[in-house]
Amino acid sequence: MPDLDYRQKVWSAALIMLFFVAWELFCLVTGMSDLVLPRPSQVFVTLFEKFPILWPHILQTLATTMIGFVLGVGLGVVLGAVIGVSKTAYDTAYPLLVGFSSIPKVAVVPIFVLWFGSGTVPAVLTALSICFFPIVVNIATGLATTEPELEDVLKALGASKFDILWNVGLPRTMPFFFASLKVAISYAFVGAVLSETVASNRGIGNVMMTASSNFNVPLVFAGLFVLAGLGVALYVIFSVIEGRITGWATRKSDVIAT
Repeated sequence: MPDLDYRQKVWSAALIMLFFVAWELFCLVTGMSDLVLPRPSQVFVTLFEKFPILWPHILQTLATTMIGFVLGVGLGVVLGAVIGVSKTAYDTAYPLLVGFSSIPKVAVVPIFVLWFGSGTVPAVLTALSICFFPIVVNIATGLATTEPELEDVLKALGASKFDILWNVGLPRTMPFFFASLKVAISYAFVGAVLSETVASNRGIGNVMMTASSNFNVPLVFAGLFVLAGLGVALYVIFSVIEGRITGWATRKSDVIAT
């Protein structure tokens, strides 16, 4: 099994490299303009040359994303727990959450700017508002799927509602919770960068916006590569933590929950 897993990882890495090679060859063969689609080699050179300039913006985007993500996770867990255990809360709050989640967040950013001014706060709030909904849905789903028979047995043994929630409900939601974390972190980056393009003078989103206005397309793609790298790194971190905590819920080693 370890040899098979190693071969799978090598094969996946080779396919990723093949993608970039095909991209490079396509641009060379077709004579694609840098203003339309720069070659990966140009993007990596730009990223290397501009990295000292990009580094403060990377830290800014990462900080605002993680703050919004942590706040969104906290809010999502609380709301998901309330909705999952209360039918009244479900009927009341769930339609409101669905309605709020359906609002394009680009329409919410100007409101945050009006309330808090431009800068870090709107980026944090946008990341929070866009990432907490998957947490709510998955936590509520995990709690709602607890078998009534199991709850009846625990009640017969003298367990309170809090005991059932703490010892049975929440542990059962862990696979749902970590699956939603990997989705939410991607959404948090989308929210933070969206706000940075509209109402900030720092961050990768602002760099990409400025670069596009100057027709510096390789720098725009360099920003995209940075965001992709950060997203993949955080996804892997949460996958490792998920494997440590909820390994009992994984049926196959080659299945990745999304």
